[in-house]
Amino acid sequence: MSQSTPLEQAPDYIKLAVDLIEILEETKLPKETVLKALEIVKNDFEKHQQ
Repeated sequence: MSQSTPLEQAPDYIKLAVDLIEILEETKLPKETVLKALEIVKNDFEKHQQ
């Protein structure tokens, strides 16, 4: 029997956050660019969920 990692047991929002962090780190973009993009994504996602 294989044991699962803490990430495998984590809630979906944690798994998604880890995936997004990895993607953003791979882009090697400036911090300000990433933060501005995340703000747009968050606002757009919230707008479409109403």
